[in-house]
Amino acid sequence: MSITLDSTIMELIKEKPESAGILQNFGMGCLGCAIAHNETVREAAMVHGIPLEELAAALGIAVE
Repeated sequence: MSITLDSTIMELIKEKPESAGILQNFGMGCLGCAIAHNETVREAAMVHGIPLEELAAALGIAVE
Protein backbone atom coordinates (compact mmCIF):
# COMPACT_ATOMS: atom_id res chain seq x y z
CA MET A 1 0.00 0.00 0.00
CA SER A 2 1.24 3.47 -0.82
CA ILE A 3 0.84 5.87 2.09
CA THR A 4 -0.36 9.37 1.19
CA LEU A 5 -1.64 12.34 3.14
CA ASP A 6 -5.13 10.94 2.57
CA SER A 7 -4.31 7.61 4.25
CA THR A 8 -5.77 7.14 7.70
CA ILE A 9 -3.58 7.28 10.78
CA MET A 10 -4.14 3.56 11.33
CA GLU A 11 -3.15 2.74 7.73
CA LEU A 12 0.01 4.77 8.24
CA ILE A 13 0.90 3.01 11.50
CA LYS A 14 0.16 -0.41 10.02
CA GLU A 15 2.36 0.25 6.99
CA LYS A 16 5.08 2.22 8.82
CA PRO A 17 5.05 1.30 12.54
CA GLU A 18 7.94 3.69 13.20
CA SER A 19 5.59 6.57 12.35
CA ALA A 20 3.86 6.21 15.74
CA GLY A 21 6.84 7.78 17.49
CA ILE A 22 7.00 10.57 14.93
CA LEU A 23 3.32 11.37 15.42
CA GLN A 24 3.77 11.38 19.19
CA ASN A 25 6.67 13.82 18.83
CA PHE A 26 4.22 16.15 17.08
CA GLY A 27 1.80 15.90 20.03
CA MET A 28 -0.54 13.26 18.65
CA GLY A 29 -0.85 11.02 21.68
CA CYS A 30 -4.13 9.29 20.90
CA LEU A 31 -2.92 6.98 18.16
CA GLY A 32 -5.09 4.06 19.23
CA CYS A 33 -8.32 5.99 19.62
CA ALA A 34 -11.36 5.42 17.43
CA ILE A 35 -10.77 8.62 15.48
CA ALA A 36 -7.42 7.30 14.24
CA HIS A 37 -9.27 4.65 12.25
CA ASN A 38 -10.99 7.26 10.07
CA GLU A 39 -8.89 10.42 10.38
CA THR A 40 -6.42 11.00 7.58
CA VAL A 41 -2.88 12.27 8.04
CA ARG A 42 -3.99 15.51 6.36
CA GLU A 43 -6.96 15.93 8.74
CA ALA A 44 -4.85 15.11 11.79
CA ALA A 45 -2.32 17.79 10.88
CA MET A 46 -5.10 20.34 10.53
CA VAL A 47 -6.85 19.38 13.79
CA HIS A 48 -3.59 19.44 15.75
CA GLY A 49 -2.36 22.68 14.17
CA ILE A 50 0.71 21.05 12.65
CA PRO A 51 2.12 22.40 9.37
CA LEU A 52 1.25 19.75 6.79
CA GLU A 53 4.56 20.02 4.94
CA GLU A 54 6.54 19.59 8.17
CA LEU A 55 4.58 16.50 9.21
CA ALA A 56 4.75 14.99 5.73
CA ALA A 57 8.53 15.49 5.60
CA ALA A 58 9.01 13.84 8.99
CA LEU A 59 6.88 10.87 7.88
CA GLY A 60 8.47 10.61 4.44
CA ILE A 61 5.21 11.32 2.62
CA ALA A 62 5.11 13.40 -0.54
CA VAL A 63 2.99 16.55 -0.37
CA GLU A 64 0.55 16.51 -3.26
